[in-house]
Amino acid sequence: MNNGMKSEVVVITGASAGVGRATAQAFARQGAMVGLIARGREGLEGARKDVESLGGKGLALPADVARYDEVESAAAAVEKEFGPIDIWVNNAMTTVFSPFREIKPEEYKRATEVTYLGAVYGTMAALKNMLPRNQGCIVQVGSALAYRSIPLQAPYCGAKHAIRGFTDSLRSELLHDQSGIHLTMVHMPALNTPQFNWCKTRLPRHPKPVPPIFQPEVAAEAIVWAAHHRRREVYVGRSTVKAIWGNKVAPGILDRYLAATGYDAQQTREPVSADRPSNLFEPLPGDPGAHGIFDAEAADRSIQFWETSHRPWTALAGVGLAAMACFAYWKRIR
Repeated sequence: MNNGMKSEVVVITGASAGVGRATAQAFARQGAMVGLIARGREGLEGARKDVESLGGKGLALPADVARYDEVESAAAAVEKEFGPIDIWVNNAMTTVFSPFREIKPEEYKRATEVTYLGAVYGTMAALKNMLPRNQGCIVQVGSALAYRSIPLQAPYCGAKHAIRGFTDSLRSELLHDQSGIHLTMVHMPALNTPQFNWCKTRLPRHPKPVPPIFQPEVAAEAIVWAAHHRRREVYVGRSTVKAIWGNKVAPGILDRYLAATGYDAQQTREPVSADRPSNLFEPLPGDPGAHGIFDAEAADRSIQFWETSHRPWTALAGVGLAAMACFAYWKRIR
């Protein structure tokens, strides 16, 4: 809860499921007023109920983030209902699991419009409201795949790379203008979200995240933390750190490694159902919640992120270990 302080006003895109749903829950536990943007009305209503049951206030806003006018209208509705927006989280995404050669142009366009332009339009709408007040925070939900692409996910990898490039450009502009608005990007590991059940796929077997897998609450914790700390970027999960730095050091080796392993690593042993639904062009009915089908494999915490978010304690522990090592060495040579 906010202990008597003014409740934060937060907007989250892609709020009906997965990371967006878990993030709405996390902000609600702090007493926030949350504008929830997504296409699926049943999922939005479920998210609103979550927020209000956890101590926040929710406003369901059906909108397609690929249409700027709808995003702008949603932002105006939040400000009218709750007041000035403090935090905006760009999280909405969709994709196509497929070899690139099998993706249709309209499918690639749609995935790019939602995942990339959705973040651009969300940022535009947020800045329209934040710039006159010269305050606020915009969080872009990124991925290890914003640095290191993998096969079978060209639309998603391309969009996440594009978001990072766009964000870096805008950040420099805000710094030039000495703006009080903070812009940050949180790069995620593989997550157990419903997207693997409903994104368009042409794979022979059911799509899955590449292990290690984390629960969406791990991502939500990082997003909430990033919204309140002025970090340029935040990495979540040691696998994310390894992917990003590995690509800087040996990208060619990773190309070949992923060519050999990346297909099987992204598929279960179960065949794809002939009647599998897809949310690429239209939302699916029902309330999917935050979690996907990989609960048994997903970790509910990240030691790496704890170290990132507790740097003073991590540094103190490092100093303590170094002192102990020096003392042990001194005793040995005595």
